[in-house]
Amino acid sequence: MNPSIKAYRSAIIHSTADPALVGLENSYQYFADGLLVVEDGHVKAVGEAAELLPTLGDDVTVTEYHRSLITPGFIDTHIHFPQTGMIASYGEQLLDWLNNYTFPAENEFSDEHHAHDVADRFLTELMRNGTTTALVFGTVHKESVDAFFETAEKYNLRMIAGKVLMDRNAPDYLLDTPESGYKDSKELIERWHGKGRLHYAVTPRFAPTSSDEQLAIAGQLLHEYPDLYMHTHLSENQKEVEWVLELFPERESYLDVYKHFNLLSERSVFAHGIHLCDKECQQLSDSGSAIAFCPTSNLFLGSGLFDLKKMEQMEVNVGLGTDVGAGTSFSILQTLNEAYKVMQLQGEKLHPYKSLYLATLGGAEALRLNDKIGNFEVGKEADFVVLDEQATPLMDYRMQQVQSLDERLFVMMTLGDDRSIFETYAAGRCVYQRG
Repeated sequence: MNPSIKAYRSAIIHSTADPALVGLENSYQYFADGLLVVEDGHVKAVGEAAELLPTLGDDVTVTEYHRSLITPGFIDTHIHFPQTGMIASYGEQLLDWLNNYTFPAENEFSDEHHAHDVADRFLTELMRNGTTTALVFGTVHKESVDAFFETAEKYNLRMIAGKVLMDRNAPDYLLDTPESGYKDSKELIERWHGKGRLHYAVTPRFAPTSSDEQLAIAGQLLHEYPDLYMHTHLSENQKEVEWVLELFPERESYLDVYKHFNLLSERSVFAHGIHLCDKECQQLSDSGSAIAFCPTSNLFLGSGLFDLKKMEQMEVNVGLGTDVGAGTSFSILQTLNEAYKVMQLQGEKLHPYKSLYLATLGGAEALRLNDKIGNFEVGKEADFVVLDEQATPLMDYRMQQVQSLDERLFVMMTLGDDRSIFETYAAGRCVYQRG
């Protein structure tokens, strides 16, 4: 047997481009009886099984799936691993929710044993939901980030994370200083950034909890290490926007605060971006920065409705985020379900091919990782998910009524959840199998 080459036979679909740019029918490839060939953790070939099977040696193992669909691994562009234990916390909007639930929960992460326990639970939950890459908030404690990266390295997942920078307007027990934040971040960067499939993100929580000095330090780190990510929040809640303008009266907008401190770049990802003016959208587009669209948490906290169509028109990069723990599910499928509803409330429709793009290639492009992940182009890393179309009795019955591929996808994205994930693969290795 040749252990370095394996093949997987099923219906297969992957995005090749943004439907907003090339049209729906030119945005994907679909193989009704497809074959995905993996060699040493990378895509060797993808296509029709009838064409590819004769090219395989007799020593290659072929795994077959029935009534299933293989897609690239899902990509979550905004999520908080320390909030795993406080998901589904009742009754607040953003600022009160942070004070009443989030900050007390994050205080526990100075304990490295607690941090490791939650990191393992968190990453297990991601894999159980088909997510193979995520952009992740830690806490202010460097122990939280060490625990996260140590666990992600064990599973060989492509992950991005960073220590929170927060030196004001939060409980004393969660504050760092510009100096300690710089020192701790630099230590973590040297230890983890670029190690295997891991990347570091400079992570100011959001503008209100960082002083001018600390935001300047964040910009300095990005200058010293040009291939780092920058990950923060932007214009999630109206009261938050008003607070930012009170704290930074010399700045003309929320985004202008980050722009002033040189935090906009092609590797910057801003979560939410609900309440943005046209000028802010243009600045995001011009800088190549990305927005993480987090529909589940935006609805849960009553924050507002993200204008995806406007972002498309202004050529702003957009990925999809679950935003656990304000988001109420680790499932990208359920997040797409909520995204569809957010669009409906604005008189727009989210087509299943666009949903597929947001969950996979769109996320990779937002994270500037589309040379490595996001679809099944030859040479890319073999992160993929096997979706079970019979995961529940209702889904099984509904799929029997399906008349088209896009309807099939839409049913999966509306009725699907963690039960739909049969297997999850990271770099060609099975990291989760249902049951």
